[in-house]
Amino acid sequence: MSGDAWIIFVLFWAVFVTTPGPNAVNCINNGMTLGFRRALVGVAAILTQATLFLGLSALGITALIAASPTGFAVAKFIGAGVLIVLGVRGILNAARPVTLAHQPAGRIYGRALAIAVINPKSVAGYLAAFSQFVQPDVPIWSQMVVIVPTALTLTALSYTGFTALGAGLGRAALGAVFNVWVRRAMGACFILYGLALGAASTPGRA
Repeated sequence: MSGDAWIIFVLFWAVFVTTPGPNAVNCINNGMTLGFRRALVGVAAILTQATLFLGLSALGITALIAASPTGFAVAKFIGAGVLIVLGVRGILNAARPVTLAHQPAGRIYGRALAIAVINPKSVAGYLAAFSQFVQPDVPIWSQMVVIVPTALTLTALSYTGFTALGAGLGRAALGAVFNVWVRRAMGACFILYGLALGAASTPGRA
């Protein structure tokens, strides 16, 4: 990957991981309810998903997933259902006072990983990155040496930032009235993302 191509990739990936979505909302929610350090377990789960999807993209498997209408439909409806349930639960629990929860790390990790993986629309982002920036005449794994550290670093910075934002909101809004509306808004975001996911078309045919 040339220097110019790397810079363009950095800009593309920065937009990709900083555009608010289910992962960002979950990081903010974790920061509010778990505290910054505890919520970083969720960021680790997102990095796990990113590493997995980068590897699958390099192998061309994400292209097969995107080209399978049945597989995509099953994944998107499961994902949409989970996001909507999370959103409804968030709205219903918004009126409860904010206290730093003591959830097991495995539960935090598993929830964040599920949210990251069940969104088939993320496949489109990885396909776009690899179709635009990977050179077909250069061995893929030599390019991955540059792509993977760059992508994971930007991903970590972005979602750590969202987590810090949530932790700040949690400290500022602990017991405050407006905190209820913040949490309701995040629940509504989950529901909207779920509805949008359910209506999404197959990336390869969009």
